[in-house]
Amino acid sequence: MATDTRTAPEAAPHPASSIERTHSMNHTAHPTSSRRAWLASVLCTAAAGMPWLAHAARPVPIAIEVWKDPNCGCCKDWVDHMQANGFQATVHDTGNAAVREKLGLPQKLGSCHTALVGGYLVEGHVPAADVQRLLRDKPRALGLAVPGMPVGSPGMDGAFYGGRRDAHDVLLVARDGSARVFTSYSAQPAAAGPADHGATANTGSAPRAADLGEGEVVRWDAATRRITLRHGELRNLDMPPMTMVFRVREAVPAAAQVPGSRVRFLAERDAGGFVASRIDPAHP
Repeated sequence: MATDTRTAPEAAPHPASSIERTHSMNHTAHPTSSRRAWLASVLCTAAAGMPWLAHAARPVPIAIEVWKDPNCGCCKDWVDHMQANGFQATVHDTGNAAVREKLGLPQKLGSCHTALVGGYLVEGHVPAADVQRLLRDKPRALGLAVPGMPVGSPGMDGAFYGGRRDAHDVLLVARDGSARVFTSYSAQPAAAGPADHGATANTGSAPRAADLGEGEVVRWDAATRRITLRHGELRNLDMPPMTMVFRVREAVPAAAQVPGSRVRFLAERDAGGFVASRIDPAHP
């Protein structure tokens, strides 16, 4: 019987085996370059994703609704302060007395603007940091208030005031109208500035005594013709006591330019805002 001496053909290598051998050879021959290539690939992938991650991490502005007088400059400055600190404002230039009363805030705690944010009332020149803390702590309360218009609070802190800050409190107001201190801000003196001693006394017919207001001079700015007064109730304007900046058209007596001096004046409102006229030293 004849024996078949033909050699059986060698089996073809499995594709996976070839890949494994090639990978093994490359890995053995160039371990450093392989690791570098892998690291470069990872870094490129991460870098490509960074713009998206940065966009996703950007905080969403907090919606706040504000009611103010259309001519109130310090109210606008407060809105700018809030928007620079993570809030997005919707502003109603319709005044704030009606909404303040509707929300139940006592008039003695009132100021020149009222806001609603996260279900809380915010009255006056409350710092954004205090509003953020309010939203974070979520106390059972009506909201926050800074009565009047204290110099140095947000919106009342421009270069016009020379860096001065009056001591004042941010109050946490309960729904029954009671209040306690939420944050206290200490006083800070103003930088010294030039005084205007060239003015002469007001002349002309005197206004009715009932229309005159009385207050304390906080600052006189001769360059801009503006005077800041911490005044009592202004009955002719139905305005509660507060600190306010008035434009001045007439000459102001030197004695009425000194911070801390008491004055009597006529407060009026025109298309450009509030104006103080007939300013004279108040005699005891």
